[in-house]
Amino acid sequence: MPRLRQVSRAEADEKVALPLYKMLFGDRDPVAEPGTATGTPGDWWTVFANSPATLQHAAQGFAYYQSKDRKLEPALRELGQTWAGWATGSQFVFSQHCKSLRALRVSEEKINAIPHWQTVNCFDPRERLVLAYADRLVCHAGRVPDALFTDLKAEFSDEEILELTYVTCMYQMHAVMSRALRTEFDDRDDPITEVPAPEGFEATDFFNSGRTKD
Repeated sequence: MPRLRQVSRAEADEKVALPLYKMLFGDRDPVAEPGTATGTPGDWWTVFANSPATLQHAAQGFAYYQSKDRKLEPALRELGQTWAGWATGSQFVFSQHCKSLRALRVSEEKINAIPHWQTVNCFDPRERLVLAYADRLVCHAGRVPDALFTDLKAEFSDEEILELTYVTCMYQMHAVMSRALRTEFDDRDDPITEVPAPEGFEATDFFNSGRTKD
């Protein structure tokens, strides 16, 4: 379950949340009857509905990147978003944007290769630049070498680069929030836990394990 309360249809804000609920869930109460067409529970929406202003701002961000006014090719934009999901460890963001890449007719070979894009040859030079830049945004907190940015500017307009930067960072934020709030496919326990020592082990044994007796 998400870490924050889910807002039922009866409680939802009429101006912001209810139209979105209608679009995604029809006449169902998404708390009582969860599920979306893409296979997610849909609890991202019901959690964000706790703050109508926040939900509205996020929905406007979705409209922004999907607008036909954007200059960057949709498939290139989606590569950045998908990498943001993978690199941040959000199963939700990664999964949803793999679906978006398929809808844009991106090959299965490329989608499957995103986690290890650095070692494969299926991406063209522009796609590799997008992935390299997205990696620097997400994994290096925006520390981008001048040489990489020079190559970017040789292939993309300033407006395209700004759009790529904004959307990739926006989806890093969504990936982080989804993990923190345990929404959708990110409702998972942290895999990093202590593995117990064998029965009878004492802390002093650890320090003495490599020593030999005289």
